[in-house]
Order: sequence, then C-alpha cells, then structure tokens
Amino acid sequence: MYLPKHFDEPRVETIHALIREHPLATLVVRGPDGFEANHVPFLVDPQPGPFGTLRAHVARNNPTWQHLQANPEALVIFSGPQAYISPSAYPSKQEHGRVVPTWNYFAVHAQGSVKVIEDTEWLRKLVTELTDHFEAGRENPWKVTDAPEEFVQNMLAAIVGIEMPVTKFVAKRKASQNRSEADRWGVVEDLRRDGHEAAASLIE
Repeated sequence: MYLPKHFDEPRVETIHALIREHPLATLVVRGPDGFEANHVPFLVDPQPGPFGTLRAHVARNNPTWQHLQANPEALVIFSGPQAYISPSAYPSKQEHGRVVPTWNYFAVHAQGSVKVIEDTEWLRKLVTELTDHFEAGRENPWKVTDAPEEFVQNMLAAIVGIEMPVTKFVAKRKASQNRSEADRWGVVEDLRRDGHEAAASLIE
C-alpha cells in the first residue's frame, strides 16, 4: 500500500479499534491459479503483542483453507470510514483555486502466517465469541445455545477455523492531514452536511 508518512497510522490500539468496528475483511491467499480473495468477519485478540491475533472461520466447502495449508501466508484487508472530498470543501479554493478532488479513508492491511484449525471445541468457542460480539446491544441477543445441540454440531462440522498471529500491520488514515487547518475544518463541515459523520470524525 502506498503510504506517505503523513498518512501513516502506527498506533496498534487504533488499528484494533477499527477492526472491531469494521470486522468484515478481505482475506487474500495464494491458490493454485493465483490470488484468491474472500470476505470474512474477523475477531481481533490483542495477544500476543505487539500486534495480536486475528481469528475467523470459513465454510469447509470453501477451498481457501486448503490453499492456506499449502501456503499459509495471507493478507487481510480491513476498510473503515471513507468519503469523497470535493475541492469545494476547501476555503483555499476561493483564495487560489489550486485544489483537486481526493478521497479520505482508513484502511488496514494485516499480514501473517495462518493456522488452520478443525478442533470442534475451538470452533465452538470461536462462534460463541463471534455471536456474543455481534449480538451485543440487541434487545434480545441470540446465543449459540439457543439452537438445538445436534444442529450446532452439524454447523460446526461444516466450518474450518483460521487463526493468524499478525506479524505486520500497514495502516493508512488519509484524513486531510496534508491540508491547512482551515481546509481540514472545511472538509469536516462538508462531510457532516452530506451525512458522512464517520469520515468527518477521522479528521478531528
């Protein structure tokens, strides 16, 4: 990922927060016919440091896990808030006109070597954690134990776990850091008018 210094986001806690808020990632692996991408929700565990561990599961019928057994190196891409930035948002447009459109966004690339896991109890723990995480805050949260045990067993047999200790994060928070303070606040106001509150919050 092209990463000018002023857009670099090195703080691991900030990266983990983005992953928790935007868990659906693109898992890129190398298969026999080249690169293959799948879209998978991940949980992030801060341990072990410094970068933590990503965990998820894929369908057993999905050949991705077999590709990972042959070549465990993977790239996991998370995308956060993003929005188009119009030159009209910049007060400097009125001063000199030397402005162009751009795009603000927050993206994280995680790299590591993936372990494939078929242990039923590990998978049960994972799907329970996933469920509890995504059901949190609902008025009547669904639990894995709400489903019949035989059905749960059958569902667990149909998935395969993946676990990736992260060896490298590359995070880009492109939030108008290269603009003047006046232009940055102009972008915030413009994004809020257009309903892009999350993208505006990247700048503050």
